[in-house]
Amino acid sequence: MAKIVVMDGQGGGFGRALIEKLRAAGYAGEILAVGTNAAATAAMLKAGASAGATGENAAVFNAARAQVIAGPIGLVMANSMLGECSPAMAAAVASSGAHKVLIPATRCGVSVAGLPELPLADYIADAARRVLELV
Repeated sequence: MAKIVVMDGQGGGFGRALIEKLRAAGYAGEILAVGTNAAATAAMLKAGASAGATGENAAVFNAARAQVIAGPIGLVMANSMLGECSPAMAAAVASSGAHKVLIPATRCGVSVAGLPELPLADYIADAARRVLELV
């Protein structure tokens, strides 16, 4: 069971930045990178993920086994990330027993009420802090 599963799509920028923050904070445990495409997975592996997997089945399989799932908020929204997050992937993440640490992203067409507008780097830093508190 992977303690931390970082999921991302498109170019993997959210996941890459989050994994870099986790490693810089000294987290040496397993981080599994799950990308909706090979480019996202590769970016997260270069950032220091322990292992990587790509595609819908990888997301569904690993969401059920994670302790923490982290990535952009679009992970729980069917057809987000320009269609890369399939309905099955969104359902798997949403129904997983894992604690989810979701990074707000206006590119997904969602605003979260009550959250201040911050630079993406601040959201990534907060997400890394929250993940580290959970493991």
